[in-house]
Amino acid sequence: MTQIIRVLSLFSFFLGSFSTSFAQDSSKPNKGKFVAFPAITRSIETSWAAGGAASYTFRPFKDDTISRTSSIQFGSIYSLRKQLVASVKGTQYLRNENWILNEQISFSSFPDKFWGIGKNTKDLTEEDYEFKQAYLYLHFMKKIAPRLFGGILYEYQRVWDIHYQPGGLFDQQKVFGRTDYHVSGLGMSITYDSRNHAFWPNKGLFAQLYFNHYSPVTASEYSFTNIVADLRRYIPAGRNAVFAAQAWVFSNIGSHVPLRSQAAFGGDNIMRGYYQGRFRDNQQFAVQGEYRRAVYKRFGLVAFAGFGNVAHTIDGLNLRNLKYSIGGGMRYALNKSEKLNLRIDYGIGKGINRGLYFQLGEAF
Repeated sequence: MTQIIRVLSLFSFFLGSFSTSFAQDSSKPNKGKFVAFPAITRSIETSWAAGGAASYTFRPFKDDTISRTSSIQFGSIYSLRKQLVASVKGTQYLRNENWILNEQISFSSFPDKFWGIGKNTKDLTEEDYEFKQAYLYLHFMKKIAPRLFGGILYEYQRVWDIHYQPGGLFDQQKVFGRTDYHVSGLGMSITYDSRNHAFWPNKGLFAQLYFNHYSPVTASEYSFTNIVADLRRYIPAGRNAVFAAQAWVFSNIGSHVPLRSQAAFGGDNIMRGYYQGRFRDNQQFAVQGEYRRAVYKRFGLVAFAGFGNVAHTIDGLNLRNLKYSIGGGMRYALNKSEKLNLRIDYGIGKGINRGLYFQLGEAF
């Protein structure tokens, strides 16, 4: 709780400087809006970190009243643990949402932690390792029916400068990807999306299924297939409130899946409260729900809970040694008209797992 109060006090100064000028554009829905602010935060993975974040929201066509708001988000932080992360990500809705483009580009220089592979790893087995990673994700979707989209996606990941403890868990478990490598995959998707808003939907359904195949044909050093199913439902829960639910399944098919492509349990979006990668394996599922309420002007509160697990094979995804997550947080509307929120969450997991998160936009 002390960590949350410290972060809120720091951001109250920064956000007060930007919110007034930003709100002046709210009466011009077709005009692009840009907001930038410094970031001082703390999370499980980074400890204290400082940097900056920015978001640009816009509508590509002023006469398009059907498409949701497009966005591009920028962020960069450097932590006390000497971790550097810089990223650009966004979603663009073209005229009448006939095309949707998603992209993510990032670079990481990241001292990280590893507890081994599987659902039963112990907290005391923690080992440190380091790596550098370049990542590219492109997803192009075409409307094939009302609210239904077919897509093509591409993912590239290069991991290098890997350092780990010789003779430790990496060597004992013969972890794939403990030496420099890259993967490159091409896949397809099918998406149904009836959400009424891009950033803070209060009704609608999102259902997406996609697969990505990595092979020598696409110049990948490892061969495997990744399949992801993502189902989200948004239900109004009274005035200025919504209940959001998500079911998520991540599956790898193949006997040689490198470390950074495995399911990484935890993080700022799914199963908050666990270090991202606290549990790793080929398969993962998670179910979570969140109650969101606007309380005063630009401020809102949320409460969330979820459960999930990892496994080596699909039939191992069961309720044995189930992991849970509960928590709550605060929202501040950086862009009130578009409902783009600054998100501050505190999640509590099983055992000693817990942590604070600062992000732009909702978890799901």
